[in-house]
Amino acid sequence: MTKSNSVYVTRPTLPPLEEFIPYLTEIWKSNIVTNGGPFHQQLEQALCDYLEVNYISLFNNGTIALITALQALELKGEVITTPYSFVATANSLLWNGIQPVFVDIDPISLNLDPSRIEEAITDKTAAIMPVHCYGRPCDLEQIQKIAQKYNLKVIYDAAHAFGVRNQSGSILRSGDLSVLSFHATKVFNTFEGGAIVCHDIGTKKHIDQLKNFGFVDEVTIVAAGINGKMSEVNSAFGLLQLKCLDLAILKRKKIDEIYRAALRDIRGIDCIQLITDVINNYSYFPILVGPDYSISRDRLYEKLKEHGVYARRYFYPLISNLSMYKEFTSSSQSNLPIANDIAQKILCLPIYPDLELVDQEKIISLIRKFA
Repeated sequence: MTKSNSVYVTRPTLPPLEEFIPYLTEIWKSNIVTNGGPFHQQLEQALCDYLEVNYISLFNNGTIALITALQALELKGEVITTPYSFVATANSLLWNGIQPVFVDIDPISLNLDPSRIEEAITDKTAAIMPVHCYGRPCDLEQIQKIAQKYNLKVIYDAAHAFGVRNQSGSILRSGDLSVLSFHATKVFNTFEGGAIVCHDIGTKKHIDQLKNFGFVDEVTIVAAGINGKMSEVNSAFGLLQLKCLDLAILKRKKIDEIYRAALRDIRGIDCIQLITDVINNYSYFPILVGPDYSISRDRLYEKLKEHGVYARRYFYPLISNLSMYKEFTSSSQSNLPIANDIAQKILCLPIYPDLELVDQEKIISLIRKFA
């Protein structure tokens, strides 16, 4: 297989270029390209409607949104989080001078294990920052109970969870803040981008000031903010993306179903089960490669690459095993046995709306061939 027809773990959804041209024409006519222009305002309202949330602030990427969310709540000291995530989760804490405290994950949900949180709380703990891993909702009720008991803030890293709903509605309404990523690899993308979901207009105004250098008005700066603003081009692309998002998620659902049906009888391959009573977004298709499979996870990963299939080991290595984090007391393997075990088995298979059936069948055939 040549590089040009390689299959990657994901590909951005791009609408027909001719449908984007009218948006660019409008930007050229208005000569407004950033600083909360008309498309920026339209996208914020459209996302509030689609996601069923009251307030949202757009950002130029999800990492700046995470950093700003922590700053907005004026957090210091320690924050409890998961080691099983993309490194930006923990890095955002260090950017704010906050010590990450890693807690192990649940073996089924692969999210932060609520039963392990309380033992990690100290007099320095300021907040809990769980991740809805692969878009699978955390145990929202238990985490909120713990937060209320110890007077802690909760910031959800919801980078994977665009559009996910449970029986109570959007999971983005949970906690004090939820942070989204609109990176090109995500279910909904604006090329690059992100957002913070909050519950009241006062918090939104504060967040909007922080993402604009701390400006309140032309002559008043109230905080050491940053430039986290989303441009008009990104905002316009988001508006166009929303029009085809439901169809894109339906295509992902079909791909998910084909994988599950085809892989269920392969010894040593476990498909991570979907959580019931949840409207999923099918953002990832993670499998666990166990000892009963004929070759190791890493050998399968390399074999797939040899055939032009670029699966990814999300999330390996664990954040807690990276050189800049491994000396932390909470990073010890004895403290994180489940996360370390899952990180050695996990493999995310390609899933995106335009994945051709012939390519998916080839991936399945290869996994079966090496079994």
